[in-house]
Amino acid sequence: MSYGIRVIKYLNIMERKTKINAEDGKQDIVITREFDLPLELLFRAFAEPELVAQWMGTKVLKLECKKHGSYLFETCDPKGNVAFQANGVFHEFIPNRKITRTFEMDNVPFGVQLEITEFEKLTDDTSKLSMHVIYESPAQRDELLKLPFAQGLNYAHNRLQDFMNKLK
Repeated sequence: MSYGIRVIKYLNIMERKTKINAEDGKQDIVITREFDLPLELLFRAFAEPELVAQWMGTKVLKLECKKHGSYLFETCDPKGNVAFQANGVFHEFIPNRKITRTFEMDNVPFGVQLEITEFEKLTDDTSKLSMHVIYESPAQRDELLKLPFAQGLNYAHNRLQDFMNKLK
């Protein structure tokens, strides 16, 4: 294999498949990603605690997937100290179609955000995830976007695809 082909293969592996649209002056973003997964399998990745824990790499302390249900995720460092904690409340939960929830991380200046996540069947073997995330202000959203947010989200979605492929 020539060097050029190896570079192309590496670039294809590193391609960012998760798309983030953030318009200047707005307080929201739109995230889209197509998956090589049937709709039902993609939805399960967001609704079943053991699956969420696997692809997110976090502990799922609570996941009540129903209207007015709540969730709590936690990640600890190797010494057992809490490094990340997120929680929220479900406002809408329609299997294989839509999840509307709040999302809040502890000990960060980003405040509560509203996430409207929709799941769409493209073919029997592919589906699309669309997330509309609304922040308290444009400034708050812009602060989050200064972090490696896009890379982290793409990495998480790649993990989701890889992990769920094993369940096909």
